[in-house]
Amino acid sequence: MNWSDILEFARGPFFYAALLFFIAGMLFRFTRIVLLGWGKDRVKSKGSKLGGVAKTYAKAILVWPFIPWVKNTFNRNPIIYIAGGLFHLGLFVVIFLGAAHMLVWKSLIGFGWPTLPLPIVDWLAAVAIIAMLILFVNRLINPVLKLISGPAEWLNLLVVFLPMVTGYMMTHHLFFQYEMLYSLHMLAVDALLIWIPLSRISHFMFYFFSRTIHGAQFGKRAVSP
Repeated sequence: MNWSDILEFARGPFFYAALLFFIAGMLFRFTRIVLLGWGKDRVKSKGSKLGGVAKTYAKAILVWPFIPWVKNTFNRNPIIYIAGGLFHLGLFVVIFLGAAHMLVWKSLIGFGWPTLPLPIVDWLAAVAIIAMLILFVNRLINPVLKLISGPAEWLNLLVVFLPMVTGYMMTHHLFFQYEMLYSLHMLAVDALLIWIPLSRISHFMFYFFSRTIHGAQFGKRAVSP
C-alpha cells in the first residue's frame, strides 16, 4: 500500500466512518444533557433570568482574554488566558474561515461562505500551533496542572496538535512529500473526530448550556454573572 492508497482510504471511507461516529457520539451526549431537564424554581426571582443570560453572553463576546486590564484576567495564570485565547481563535479561523476547509464544509452541508485570505489564515494557524506548544510546556512545569494531568489530558493536546501541524506542513510542502503529509493530516483529522465525543474536547457543545444556565441563575438572584 502506497501513500496514495492511504490517502484515498483516509479521506474516503475512514473519514465518513469517523464523521458518523462523531455525529452519533455528540448526539448521544447532547441527548443526555437535554434529558437532565431544567430545575424548578423554589424561590421567587429577585431579578430577570433573561437579563442575566443576555449579560453573560455580552460579557463573553466583549471581554476577551487578550485585554490585560480586564478585572481578574491575569490574577491566576496569564499564560493560559493568552495562549488559550490565541489557540481557540486560530483554530476557529482555520476550521471555518480557511478556503480549503470551507470547501469541505460545502461538500458536506451544501453551501459555503466567504473566507479570509490565505496569508491571514496561515499566520493564525502558526500562532495557534505556537500557543499549543506553550500550553503544553506550561502544563509540564505548572505544579497544579501537572498534578491534575493524566493520559486523557495529554492525548487531548496530541490529537488536536497533529491535525494543525500536519495541515500547516502540507500547506507549505515542508519536509515530506505532499501525498504523505495529506495522508497524515487526514488520518489525524479522522482520529480527532473519533476522539472528540469520548473526551472533554466536546466541551464546546456544552458551553452554551452552561453559560445559559449560569446566566439565568445569576439573573434570578439579581447579581452580576
